[in-house]
Amino acid sequence: MLELAILGFLAEAPLPGHELRRRISQLTGYTRPVSDGSLYPAINRLTKAGLIERRADPAAGAARYVLSLTAAGRADMLQRLRKPADHEITDFTRFYIVLAFLSHLPDVAERHAVLRRRLEFLEEPASFFYDNERPLRAEEITDPYRRGMLLTARATSRAERTWLRETLGEEPPVFDTGCTDSDPHAPAAPAS
Repeated sequence: MLELAILGFLAEAPLPGHELRRRISQLTGYTRPVSDGSLYPAINRLTKAGLIERRADPAAGAARYVLSLTAAGRADMLQRLRKPADHEITDFTRFYIVLAFLSHLPDVAERHAVLRRRLEFLEEPASFFYDNERPLRAEEITDPYRRGMLLTARATSRAERTWLRETLGEEPPVFDTGCTDSDPHAPAAPAS
């Protein structure tokens, strides 16, 4: 997802490396800080692949450069947005990176296909906690902190599903039972 964030921000404008790092850090927030040890190797990989260009920026001083997206980089970014991997749909933070740049896809139908995948995922019954294979609802949990996780996830998932349906121009189901009340499809569930 770091590579998509790099390509996405550079699709908006050429940027120096330090500004790109700041924007990515602001996008991913404190939960996934961007270190120089991950950012600059990603920039180097994308440069070697011909997806971005690095030009010296003499106005900024020695060893400063500006990054810009190439035509191949734009095509790669659009393909990543059209066909996100399953874990990019199911992981909250990864999906938000896709969502941050989804408007770069020129075709509304392609954007909506990505949103439908996310909505389908959110409508599957799930929980952080199970009784055998049955997802447990918040009301079945006695631990107040686990219950808090489930209640927060429930509210976040409902809000996201509402927004997705509105954006897709779909009516909510008559009975919104596609997802249990203990739905964890929210930022409370970190990816591994």
